[in-house]
Amino acid sequence: MIEGKVNIKQLTDSIKKQYDNFVLANINDHCVRVAVFEGVYEWHSHPDSDESFLVLEGELQIDIEGLEEPIILHPQDFYTVTAGIVHRTRASCRTVNLCFEKDEAETVFITDNRP
Repeated sequence: MIEGKVNIKQLTDSIKKQYDNFVLANINDHCVRVAVFEGVYEWHSHPDSDESFLVLEGELQIDIEGLEEPIILHPQDFYTVTAGIVHRTRASCRTVNLCFEKDEAETVFITDNRP
């Protein structure tokens, strides 16, 4: 967790890795995460927590099990995946987003061969 005043743009501009995900702040029993990535994250769910995304930079695609088309988020777009819903995130270019979820949210990875 980072303490004090933070400029998210300056913080994320300094990240050169293809994937970085860390807690920016804890608020009561929830956390705000910063995710900087390009690529595909695995299919998973959070049985005990909703997960909300706020895109700051790039384009985030959220595939939802059972939906044919992904949810596509651009800068300033916000979307919540309800607890228990199987999903994955994808980014074809460098994407920065804030993620809001329970601090100790359980993540269940799906191990079958989904596309």
